Amino acid sequence: MNKLYMLAIDQSTSGTKALIVDREGSIITRSTVSHTTFYPRPGWVEQDPMEIYNNVKRSAHEAINSAGIGYEEIAAMTITNQRETAVIWDCLTGLPVYHAIVWQCQRTADLCAAFKTAGAEDEVRSKTGLMLDPYFSAAKWRWILGHVEGIREKLDAGHLRAGTMDSWLIWKLTEGNVHATDYTNASRTSLFNIHALEWDEELCNLFEVPITLLPEVKSSDDIFGYTEDPTLFGENRIPITGVIGDSQAALFGNQCFDIGMAKATYGTGTSVLMNVGHRPVQAENGLVSAIAWGIEGKVTYAVEAVIRTSGDSLSWVRDNLGIFRTFDEMEALLQEAPDSEGVYLVPAFVGLGAPYWDSYARASITGMNRGTTKAHIIRAALESIAYQVDDAVHLIESETGVELQELRADGGASENAGLMQFQSNLLGKKVVKSDVAELSPMGSAYIGGVGIGFWPSLEEVKKTEKSINQTYSPLIDPKLRDVYRAGWNRAVVSVLRKNES
Repeated sequence: MNKLYMLAIDQSTSGTKALIVDREGSIITRSTVSHTTFYPRPGWVEQDPMEIYNNVKRSAHEAINSAGIGYEEIAAMTITNQRETAVIWDCLTGLPVYHAIVWQCQRTADLCAAFKTAGAEDEVRSKTGLMLDPYFSAAKWRWILGHVEGIREKLDAGHLRAGTMDSWLIWKLTEGNVHATDYTNASRTSLFNIHALEWDEELCNLFEVPITLLPEVKSSDDIFGYTEDPTLFGENRIPITGVIGDSQAALFGNQCFDIGMAKATYGTGTSVLMNVGHRPVQAENGLVSAIAWGIEGKVTYAVEAVIRTSGDSLSWVRDNLGIFRTFDEMEALLQEAPDSEGVYLVPAFVGLGAPYWDSYARASITGMNRGTTKAHIIRAALESIAYQVDDAVHLIESETGVELQELRADGGASENAGLMQFQSNLLGKKVVKSDVAELSPMGSAYIGGVGIGFWPSLEEVKKTEKSINQTYSPLIDPKLRDVYRAGWNRAVVSVLRKNES
């Protein structure tokens, strides 16, 4: 029987989604399963790798059954994943030795600060394109190796494997036959030299993470292995390909194939990413250099600004403050407050990312008065997403010398028309929103599909292009834009710990 479909797995911070995609690039069906996130201490964020793996299988089964297709019709499984989240597992038992430490977790802030004080950041940045920050994986692996009872015995016996979430899933899917990752995920660990395209022994020694624990690094379009878990597809061995970090996958899914094209993925956090071609650009002032993807052994680079908390701000207002229960209710309340009236929410719940990179900053709501209502607080939370993206875009422009022509937007929060219009107002540029919310899994499906010949070439992928839906143009007086920005800047300065004397 013909291989008619791609199965794309999107393992994100909040849950796991499986898509069935046909040759026209249409999503036939989807299934989503959420997982638990643990907050054992302030600033600590963890997840259960076994729960996530089981959710991958569950979502895959549900999507396939919903589509009414057979396993034999699937050409390949692709994986896009939350980046930087760190896992260490025992290769004998197949079990993690500790919860996955999520990218948002700040438990290693003091360790990273000590490395900075010791002057290690220049070496890390020159080799990896990253600053020293608890956001990235290496410090998380070091923490696990230093704090889990009995782990040294397992390490000395050679029983441990370390990886980001893609590596963990590949290892489980292949029944332990493959320990691998791709260039994009490797480049987010602080241990991968993005110039030499290999793990760096000196950086591994700095973080005390043995290089022998780390996975083989492949191009995103390689075949990483075949599914062997009999509870997944029975006797059907399906190739695993199209492995790529979620933000880079969204860049590809947005078809930002040319230098200077940029996208913002509005999720739990937000990544603003710009394609800079086949040579890395040295990023400073809170930006990071990254590998956008590897295809046919050739690497494309990007510059990225990382925003730690964006869509999660709305979840906090809903779940922790209880101001609204559903997003329909939120929209109704927003109509009551067409302007925030000087109220700003700075969502530094786990520190601030670009352009501030202050791990010790904490969240604040400023500008409230006796007339402030819950509608103003909701609007402030929503607009905080746009303000942070505006900061990130201006930083990228100033550091790269490339002016943004338009911003391509995807992710859950991009569905909010008010947010997209406010984003365009702040940027003074067009914002082009995708009609496909799942551009990360679509990006991985496109890469993997080209890699195995499901689509003959990128030109064929372009013919399936369904991403352009609505364009938002600026509708604001520039003077009012300046007023809004000035208020936001004052609010941010008030929470920056590194500015305290």
